[in-house]
Amino acid sequence: MAPSRRVKRVAASQPGFLKLKSDSGAAGVAGGRRKRLNKNKKKSWNKHSDINDVDAFLEDVRLQERTTGGLLSEKSDESLFFLDAGPSKNDQRVSQPAEEQKRSKGKAWRPLRIDLILQSDSLVPIPKDVLAHQKPNAKKLRRIAQKAQQLAAKGVVTRRQKRLLNRPPVKERTNKAVTEANNNPHRDYYDIWREEAKDTSDPWFLQQTGKTRVSRPARLNEKPSVLPAVEVIAAGGSYNPEFFSHQALLQEAHDVEVKKQKEEDKLTKQLAVNKEHFATEETVLKEQVEGLVEEEEEEEEAEAASEEDVAVGAIVMAAKKTERQRRKERVEKLKVQRRQAKRLKSDKQQQLFQLRSIKKTIKEQEANTKVKQEQRKSNQEAEKAQPRRLGRLKFQPQDMEVQLSNELAGSLRQLKPEGSVLKDRFKSLQKRNLIEPRERAKFKRRLKLKYVEKRAFREIT
Repeated sequence: MAPSRRVKRVAASQPGFLKLKSDSGAAGVAGGRRKRLNKNKKKSWNKHSDINDVDAFLEDVRLQERTTGGLLSEKSDESLFFLDAGPSKNDQRVSQPAEEQKRSKGKAWRPLRIDLILQSDSLVPIPKDVLAHQKPNAKKLRRIAQKAQQLAAKGVVTRRQKRLLNRPPVKERTNKAVTEANNNPHRDYYDIWREEAKDTSDPWFLQQTGKTRVSRPARLNEKPSVLPAVEVIAAGGSYNPEFFSHQALLQEAHDVEVKKQKEEDKLTKQLAVNKEHFATEETVLKEQVEGLVEEEEEEEEAEAASEEDVAVGAIVMAAKKTERQRRKERVEKLKVQRRQAKRLKSDKQQQLFQLRSIKKTIKEQEANTKVKQEQRKSNQEAEKAQPRRLGRLKFQPQDMEVQLSNELAGSLRQLKPEGSVLKDRFKSLQKRNLIEPRERAKFKRRLKLKYVEKRAFREIT
């Protein structure tokens, strides 16, 4: 029997199959001699196999499922055949809306054609959406719920539950009044000068929904330094200053330079080499002779060390104390403890007669602590005007811009500008603790310079 006939016969013999389409070209396939092909390899199975009859069978099954919701052979006669006697009056009234019944005037109500086109004509049930039943982080949420149940069974209240319990009760929100039209004569009188009603909503709810801003911390309003943004220079720094104010400014600059010079001298003094540390002939000879010790001295040292070891061993191997000696030591220890307790008791009794002196010492201590507190507060206030340590480097104040007496100009036209405005602002930011002290970046050349002697230079030489 031919393979194509065998496949068709097997497809037609399937239970519950009712053929709707007629096979076309069956006679052409049956007649004629079929070409023999080699099918011993998997590659040639799909290439030379005829599966049209199987596809037709499956397409027919799918068509029956779409149109009737299943195979026709499995359907009952009541579901396939019915007696069409027209719609009943009750069904027509129920299905038809009240407005449509008035408009139809006795005519049968039918849906629009466009609504019928948009309706699904397939009777195959919609597959279950597995993803719709899945929850993100379901395992994590289940573990959290189990832990909450365990804590509730033990009577432990979590931090989140405490916050929820401590929340203020939510007040009932009143609906806002709808603004009425201006031409309504019965509307209420509105006073534009009256105070607006306060919002009595839950502040936590308003904050979480973004209707109110988070309150700004008070510390963010504090300035990092009490110094002004622009400091006024001393009176002696004017282009035409008074004599005494100019001399005072020069004295201040002189003190700064003297302080710098002292620090440099101190550093050079610490790094200077002491002449006593230089090697002399005696020290050189002593270093050369070291290690050349005579054997007699070594033997004497060894004997002395052995004697010391024997003495130490004798101390360690001392005889044990007797019970009588131990009892005597305990009695002496108890006597010492009783003597100390008695002395402590007598000291406390003597303090009753020293109340005046004790009060005096307490007042002195309180006065000293008060002075220290005031000193500490004054130091803290003074530190507010000083730059803090914000980074690796320490703040270095800017050099004072001072002109000598012979450099003073008589007018602004002859005045020579000094310093830099940009550098002054940069130092001001550092001094007011707005930025950390910095130093100029040092750029290192990654590649070495290569000098090449050109041909033209060689021709000249």
